[in-house]
Amino acid sequence: MITRPVVEIAFAGYASLDQLGGGLKQRLYSRAFIFADPNKPDETFVYLVLDTLTGDTAVRHGVLEGLTALGGKYARYGEHNVAMTGTHSHSGPGAWMNYLLPQIPALGFDKQSYQAIVDGAILSIIRAHENLAPGRLSFGSIDLEDTNINRSPFSYEHNPDEERARYSANVEKSLSLIRFDRESDNKTAAILTWFPVHGTSMYNNNTLVSGDNKGVAAYLFERSVDGDARFTDDAVIGFSQANVGDTSPNILGAWCEDGSEEMCRYEDSTCGGRNEDCHGRGPFFREKDNGAKSCFEIGRRQYSAAKKLYEEMDTTPIKITGGSAVKSFHVYQDMNGYTFPSPFNSSTLTTCPAALGYSFAAGTTDGPGAFDFTQNVTGPAGRNPLWKIARAVIHQPSKEQQQCQSPKNVLLDIGTLTEPYAWAADIIDIQVLRVGQLFLIISTSEATTMSGRRWKEAIAKGAKDYLSVSDPLVVLGAPSNSYAHYVTTEEEYGAQRYEGGSTLYGPNTLAAYVNLTLTYLPYLGSSLEVAKLPAIQPGPSPPINTNRSLSFIAGVVYDGAPIGKHFGNVTSNPGSGPYGPGDIVKTTFVGANPRNNLHLESTYAAVERKNDYGTWEVVRNDRDWNLVFTWKRTNEILGHSEVTIEWEIEDEYYSIDTTSPPQAGTYRMHYYGDSKNPLGQISPFEGISGTFTVKTS
Repeated sequence: MITRPVVEIAFAGYASLDQLGGGLKQRLYSRAFIFADPNKPDETFVYLVLDTLTGDTAVRHGVLEGLTALGGKYARYGEHNVAMTGTHSHSGPGAWMNYLLPQIPALGFDKQSYQAIVDGAILSIIRAHENLAPGRLSFGSIDLEDTNINRSPFSYEHNPDEERARYSANVEKSLSLIRFDRESDNKTAAILTWFPVHGTSMYNNNTLVSGDNKGVAAYLFERSVDGDARFTDDAVIGFSQANVGDTSPNILGAWCEDGSEEMCRYEDSTCGGRNEDCHGRGPFFREKDNGAKSCFEIGRRQYSAAKKLYEEMDTTPIKITGGSAVKSFHVYQDMNGYTFPSPFNSSTLTTCPAALGYSFAAGTTDGPGAFDFTQNVTGPAGRNPLWKIARAVIHQPSKEQQQCQSPKNVLLDIGTLTEPYAWAADIIDIQVLRVGQLFLIISTSEATTMSGRRWKEAIAKGAKDYLSVSDPLVVLGAPSNSYAHYVTTEEEYGAQRYEGGSTLYGPNTLAAYVNLTLTYLPYLGSSLEVAKLPAIQPGPSPPINTNRSLSFIAGVVYDGAPIGKHFGNVTSNPGSGPYGPGDIVKTTFVGANPRNNLHLESTYAAVERKNDYGTWEVVRNDRDWNLVFTWKRTNEILGHSEVTIEWEIEDEYYSIDTTSPPQAGTYRMHYYGDSKNPLGQISPFEGISGTFTVKTS
């Protein structure tokens, strides 16, 4: 588990200071997938899928340090062969990222949040390593409609007509899947999928921690195979992100929430010239639940497609062959002024120091920004002298920088800012992994649909030309290892919507990424061929800011209980029932701050059922979607707070393919908390609700 502090920490993603955690909808996980040559176990790589906004330079550094400290058999995992991808959930606690700019909305850096990710990622690698066994890999893909749309079709349409004509949609509609089957008993040990859809089903007013739609998909798949004889008992299911940059889960499109009931303006996603009222709508947008049911639905659709594909692969798999070809490379590249030959034509190109444009501040239809920023080249904000003053205070872009970034109107010229420490990544990871004929592009930027297509196409052609792979398969995992915002095509960059305004290194960013990955692609060849190449140089190391990051996040001072009460006492019991599917059962307790103990590998909340022997057994805990844990401060001075556990008893919709549907019987709720006294001592406690009955028919 990598569930960070679920309260009092701002979420990472929407960059909203108001979006402070208030509880837990779903646990967050690190899922590790290890590929290794059975004859040469040191030829291996790790692909991590984290329920986080993104990969991160400091977190990856911390994981690598932890693996080095373990030594021995873990010495084989290092800089060159560990890839860390984020599912891009916007509903997880922030304050753990390496660079200053993404730390600002979270009021700085929180060591507890950071360490939870590092420790959980290391533990997932340990568990994966301990379960290494000979096996077979197979690959498949399936079309998945009505699960994502393009939120910037105006930008997409700037791409050449003949290129767009090659594709049936303006987003990728194919879900790709690797199936890991153990050789000894043919049981499936893991499933790893790629499909591009933003982790923005939960809205920017949501305060409950979750893995968003990909967290739901993984939860449903793992839940469905509990006790399934075709799977190992500890099967791991990962739903990785892909070329996600311009995708949205809000599949009904962007509408004006100003009473007009009109769709937002196509070119710049505004309503009456402003962007604040333009919001994407998910499939259940009318529910007053901050996006929760829409999130479940988009996750359910990914799960259902993956499960269907899994079944089909019993008879129609693409076998990953040449299993001995397990290769990887990783280098760091400084993108400030990188000059290179274009991989697309005969020109020589250069990248720019990192900068964000005015349209970056406009946000997207999934989470619009504020003030007068809009998603276009020339908006009202560009004429507002206030923003010009603010830009100059931070760092006035030079004439050369503005020309390099053109047509981006630079708002935040951050690439050369190093005080009090680096604001953004100028040094990024370049990494590709290979197993057999499958190549995994690891991108630090959120690639848009067409930029991802071009990149994958280039790697596939390179695999044929340089490595003699006849039918290469290529996937892209992002955002990974660090966070370098976005990468668009040069044509999309010219539109300067949010994605183009957030492409840090200028219009040649995609060309640079493709050039760099192709440059090092020969290092994924056979050992004999690689031995003929010059030693790969690691490149300049990025700064690690964990020990010098600022923090304005107040810690937990102490917890107190009201006079005559004790921690864990029930202040509001549920009625005796009977309750049925679709009903909501609540209990409120005298609480304490959950930041005192993150309960990693355990739970804050449980629903227990009395079995036929008269003992209580756990049937739900805080990993379950329908069990919600919330915390609220009731008295700041005295340290009083309350915890509410809420169970929406699963009806047929939420019980899809579950092996443990609600049963009739007697139930209770169980709260596990930890209080901090004025001396700083932390003590565990528990609270148990009164009983209630459930009927299922």
